[in-house]
Amino acid sequence: MPAAPSSSKSNTVRHDMSVILVTGSYDHEIRFWEAWSGICSRTIARTGESGQVNRLTISHDKRFLAAGVHKKIHIYDIASSSSDPLVILDGHGNNVTSVAFNSEGKWLVSGSEDGTIKLWDLRSSSTQAQRSYDNAAPVNDVVIHPNQGELISCDQAGSIKQWDLTDNICSHELTPAGDIPIRSITLASDGSCLVAGNNKGQCYVWKVNEESTGLPRFQAVTRFLAHNKYLTRCLLSPDARYLATCSADTTVKIWSISPTYDFKQEKVLSGHQRWVWDCAFSADSAYLVTASSDHTARLWEMASGETVRQYNGHHKAAVCCALHDGAS
Repeated sequence: MPAAPSSSKSNTVRHDMSVILVTGSYDHEIRFWEAWSGICSRTIARTGESGQVNRLTISHDKRFLAAGVHKKIHIYDIASSSSDPLVILDGHGNNVTSVAFNSEGKWLVSGSEDGTIKLWDLRSSSTQAQRSYDNAAPVNDVVIHPNQGELISCDQAGSIKQWDLTDNICSHELTPAGDIPIRSITLASDGSCLVAGNNKGQCYVWKVNEESTGLPRFQAVTRFLAHNKYLTRCLLSPDARYLATCSADTTVKIWSISPTYDFKQEKVLSGHQRWVWDCAFSADSAYLVTASSDHTARLWEMASGETVRQYNGHHKAAVCCALHDGAS
């Protein structure tokens, strides 16, 4: 994220349009924020729509925002002031829990409580999924491998699965803690490390090997207790030096990662009053945004562990956030 501008005679904070910060809430609203001033610059109120906003993601070129809601994905034009979605992707049978754009913005993947993972071709005029994978259990999270040819998902049955988009199959499955639900997964930006967090606050870590090495695709390296309560999200920083874990215990913990995959607790980010549901790193890994049941989102400085800005405006729990301040 760009450094906060220095004070001027007018003592105002410049709004940097290159920073896109968005939050979603049980109040059915999506809010865009000026990162440094804390001003809400745009509100998308989904009046009459059933279901809260569950997940948000911004396309790599900063043109589109995808929102996972009840049974649907709404895609919005970020540059527009309209509250109407450009496209509504309809096909899931229950809450959409995860959404992600591929790197070129050609397709989008979604996971749902209906037990399916769907791929949507954004170049097509069709609003129906082009591919659907039966996961056999409610899906909590899906990430796209940097090679753009594989997906990794986690679910309520305690499984982590790799889906090969070329062969159209589930090529690997992990069950690190039996049937304890895996809530969140995160993959290093170079695809070398996978971290999963479960409902008991436990984190599991694998080194991800290339198939050509002859080593196991997923090589277990460590596990550790991140929180004593429910873990809601785990996220590796873009530089893969840190892991952020969010929890029902109202805190976010920051873990440093050594080259040998040792995880050391560096900081506890305290300030939220209720569950912390989601987080997003800045492109330079220097800042973290969090969303909480206390109706607020916060911007944290990683170096100090202090809150830089608080975003107030939601009327119910803020459960998801998205940040894009990198090059488009």
